[in-house]
Amino acid sequence: MYQHIMVPLDGSELSECVLPHLNMVARMLKETGKVSLVWVATPLRLYEGIEASLPIEERKRLEAESIKGAQDYLKKVASRLDLPHAIIETTVLFGRVIDELKKFTRDNGVDLIIIATHGRSGISRMVIGSTADRLIRSSTIPVLVIRPLKCALPQP
Repeated sequence: MYQHIMVPLDGSELSECVLPHLNMVARMLKETGKVSLVWVATPLRLYEGIEASLPIEERKRLEAESIKGAQDYLKKVASRLDLPHAIIETTVLFGRVIDELKKFTRDNGVDLIIIATHGRSGISRMVIGSTADRLIRSSTIPVLVIRPLKCALPQP
């Protein structure tokens, strides 16, 4: 049914809540199916634009460290997956999260996205934003959204 599943991760426990679901869904992959674990590293941003005062070499070094950390993390996650019939790839992208995820989806023939969400609504979603929500609204392929109960926000 599916040939290529993309799983955006960010290092949080919440984003990893999708992994049991991935294990189940990925069993439907064809023999040559692929799973891409993807992290989007973003350009360095510090309080009130202080990053602009850093020497360019230091900014690049910090961003490279971030990318290396993301690569190591994705490799660890990949090693925990039990998907003997799937090719598992890890990819670290760099830039604006939604733009990079959409581009990766389009350029790599992804036909399913599995992503976690906090399930925020109202003001908190407007202030904090929702990567999952923006991805759902802009995607032309199916998006499986996991809202884990243990990761949900407490209700007032």
